[in-house]
Amino acid sequence: MVGEKYIAAIVDGSQALALLLPALGERQSTDDVLATVDGLFFTGSYSNLDPHLYGGKPCAPGTVHDAARDATTLPLMRAAIAAGVPVLAVCRGLQEMNVVFGGTLHQGVHAVAGFSDHRENKEDRLDLQYAPSHTVLLTHGGLLQRLAGGANEVRVNSLHDQGIEQLGMGLVVEATAPDGLIEAVSVNGARAFALGVQWHPEWKHASDLFSTAIFRAFGNACRERMHAKRENWL
Repeated sequence: MVGEKYIAAIVDGSQALALLLPALGERQSTDDVLATVDGLFFTGSYSNLDPHLYGGKPCAPGTVHDAARDATTLPLMRAAIAAGVPVLAVCRGLQEMNVVFGGTLHQGVHAVAGFSDHRENKEDRLDLQYAPSHTVLLTHGGLLQRLAGGANEVRVNSLHDQGIEQLGMGLVVEATAPDGLIEAVSVNGARAFALGVQWHPEWKHASDLFSTAIFRAFGNACRERMHAKRENWL
């Protein structure tokens, strides 16, 4: 399952048709998936990537994992970017993107010296959990700065305990938090839109121009992919 906020952001924000893919790993052909869709949106999740996937230490007892998702998203994202299928990744999706490109993760950013606590207060109502909590500095001339209309920084929400430790090869930093944590990346030389952000732009996306721009850009990239496929069929 996936939260309706993600579906609404694709349907209304990207103005695209939303299809939900089951996490079946190798039981479902990656080639068949990529031949069917025009873009892939990798959502957030309460589960964390298994640290053995990036050479990390075992997680603390009680950490939630999702082996089926790991087995599905990592090869699918890798193949999609290589094939020029647009990719947008949020929160866990950003962490998956970093691991796909050989990067590593902090399992608990709040426990690492020099970093702030990026977790939400789970006792708060959702509007407070998803409210903007800190700024991010946008990389000059980067994709996100262009989507932000040239702004140098924007305010974002923060609901994560894991975060990027070592940046994956081929990834470009698009935004950083005030404490230096990498908050967004793009894929250098990607054939199509390939962006990952640590925050949740899907939350009330229509009320925020920056979030709207992210989902609209992803939708436009998906439509470009769709038209290119149709031309190849003719």
